[in-house]
Amino acid sequence: MGKLVNKQSVLLSIVVPMYNEEKACRAFFDVLLPVLHGVTPDFEVVCVDDGSKDSTLAWLLHKRDSEPRIKIVALQRNFGKDVALMAGINYSRGEAVVPIDADLQDPPSLIPDMVAKWQEGFDTVICVRTDRPGDSRLKRWLAAGFYRVMGQVSAVDVPPNAGDFRLLDRKLVQALRQLPERSRFMKGLFALVGSNPAYLNYTRPARVAGDTKWAYWRLWNFALDGIFSFTTLPLRVWTYFGGLVAAAGVIYGLWLFSGFVLYETDQPGSAWLLVAVMFFSGLNMIGIGVLGEYIGRIFDEVKNRPMYLVDREYGFDPGALNEGRASDQ
Repeated sequence: MGKLVNKQSVLLSIVVPMYNEEKACRAFFDVLLPVLHGVTPDFEVVCVDDGSKDSTLAWLLHKRDSEPRIKIVALQRNFGKDVALMAGINYSRGEAVVPIDADLQDPPSLIPDMVAKWQEGFDTVICVRTDRPGDSRLKRWLAAGFYRVMGQVSAVDVPPNAGDFRLLDRKLVQALRQLPERSRFMKGLFALVGSNPAYLNYTRPARVAGDTKWAYWRLWNFALDGIFSFTTLPLRVWTYFGGLVAAAGVIYGLWLFSGFVLYETDQPGSAWLLVAVMFFSGLNMIGIGVLGEYIGRIFDEVKNRPMYLVDREYGFDPGALNEGRASDQ
């Protein structure tokens, strides 16, 4: 049975966060728009310019002249992909919403299959990358390791090798809007609200144009966001580890004492003292760093600042504008 559609909305919203994607825009829309026309005339493409420093926004405005179903949200500065993605979701009006990247590593050709699965009754359709030939071997290895760690430490089941490219039913979009955190790890949030999923496998191609925004340092920070947003295990580990270290210290102290009492052996202590001080000082700094990650997130949340700030909007009716603005508070 097909989905019922609210006449105040559109059937399908495509949400595209963009940062310095001027080189990829033409190829992206040349592929995306024919696919959407083949699915339904009742669609919108919500593009979020995440503070681009190139001519991405100008290119989108030019493209909108020939396709008014392209809607544009220009943020005041770069807030990061996950926040830009949430901004686009907030402004979307579709009964089904599909986040997608503009570099064509998420193939628009899968959208008809995603919509078909949704119309069969699935609440979300998740696209899973079975191969990533466009990524380096190191990047593929790190990605696999990250999903393996998340699967072990998180209470939320984050599907391995599934990015943001998926279809979300309207009720899941409304659930996402009710999650107030400012530090957003969207893959985890998708998994948190997701229910009744279907899966589509695909091979992830290389970027069609432009350069990746995901340098290894940003990938590291992204992984930390995922881990610290969805588990307190790092805090618990340090409790256990502290107990083990304390027990080891007691045992070692008893061993030294027994050696002195029973065998009258005198242990030179300067070298061992230096090693112990460096080792335990390093452990202390790591533990403080773990605490700092959580405290920093608490600090960001209690300030209750808006998740993002919008500079300009193009193509939205007043109702969508009010809803999108209210949802970022």
